[in-house]
Amino acid sequence: MTTRSIVIVLALVVVSGAIAAGWWRFTSVERPIPTIPVQHGRVETRVHALGDVRAARTLPMVVPPMGGQLTIIGLVESGTPVRAGDVVVEFDAADQEFALEQATFDLRLADQEVTKAQAEATVQSADDELALLDARFAVRRAELDASANELVGAIEAQRNLLLLAEARSQLASLEQDVKTRRQTSTASADVLREKRNKAQLSVMVAQRTIDNLRIRAPFDGFVSVRQNMMALGGVVFYGAVMPDFRPGDTTFPGTIIAELIDTSRVEVAAKLAERDRASVSQGQRVEILVDATPEVRLQGMVRSISAAASREMFNSATPRFDIAFDIQRSDPHVRPGVSVALTIQGPVFDDALHVPRAAVFEVSGQPTVYVRTASGFEPKTVTVRVRTDTVAVIEGLDPGVEVALVNPSLGAHRTEPAAPARPVTSRAAR
Repeated sequence: MTTRSIVIVLALVVVSGAIAAGWWRFTSVERPIPTIPVQHGRVETRVHALGDVRAARTLPMVVPPMGGQLTIIGLVESGTPVRAGDVVVEFDAADQEFALEQATFDLRLADQEVTKAQAEATVQSADDELALLDARFAVRRAELDASANELVGAIEAQRNLLLLAEARSQLASLEQDVKTRRQTSTASADVLREKRNKAQLSVMVAQRTIDNLRIRAPFDGFVSVRQNMMALGGVVFYGAVMPDFRPGDTTFPGTIIAELIDTSRVEVAAKLAERDRASVSQGQRVEILVDATPEVRLQGMVRSISAAASREMFNSATPRFDIAFDIQRSDPHVRPGVSVALTIQGPVFDDALHVPRAAVFEVSGQPTVYVRTASGFEPKTVTVRVRTDTVAVIEGLDPGVEVALVNPSLGAHRTEPAAPARPVTSRAAR
């Protein structure tokens, strides 16, 4: 090893030793605990959140229940605006059209049978009326012959009575037969009419089925086509991108092909952190900044907040509340699906005591601050009315009392001066 190398190594050893000694001296010196006095004044709270614009009304386009697979022969492209009554999805109706033709043929045949039965019933009724007239005439003639029995012999009188009885018997029998035939004819006509009604119902069902295979938009909006999860035969691989539905695809009843989104009225949905829940209530005003169009600033109002918190799938430790906002005078360029930044106007505290948010600690589940005393720092439990991202509005202390910005029991502390609290306006974290 050369002399120059030895000198370089010794220099590095000396520098390293000096650095280690300086660091040990720096860390061994106890640094002062930063403090700040309790402030008194006006505090305006604002809650910030991120949300998405969604349609107030969305209608799924579902494959009608036809008992089997259906083939798409017409489908409006995703993002296409449609008017009420326009066909959005159309399925192959070949089988249903064949069923309609069969039902129509059966209806025409039933109409002919009903017409034929009515004609036969009319002819039979005329024949029956003629036969009844002949029978009544025979009875009347027999009655006239029997009325002259006093003028004829006994044998002739007895014959007239027998003929009268026979005529009356034939008339009664004929009347009973006519009544029976009329009842039979009426029953046959009812059967044929029911057969015709059944055929007519089949025509109506077939026609309605064909109409159901053409799904129309009940209101104005635009179409969002769904992904075809059966494109690969029902097998979905991780990371695979499934194609959207398109003409030629076969689908099962109950499958959602697309969604019709109403653009006449939109709303905003967001997730609210649990710590901000107490600062937000129904009816509060909100300023909405649309990410896609920064120049557009909308005004809205808190419409509803969920009563119970939900935990997100990938962040189960953070409970959040669902919150919905109504937009006042929405901009036509703001479409469902875009993200927005929300600033909710929270409550205003005019004569409030507040300290930096970092000065409030959780000790045994109670909000606690460390108050400077002559002998050090004393923990004191306080009541927190609201927390923002910078300050906490508290009760239980006097203005001007100094509180610690770090926990005195942690030992080493930062030497940087604490940032003063903003007594006028503060924002709540998302």
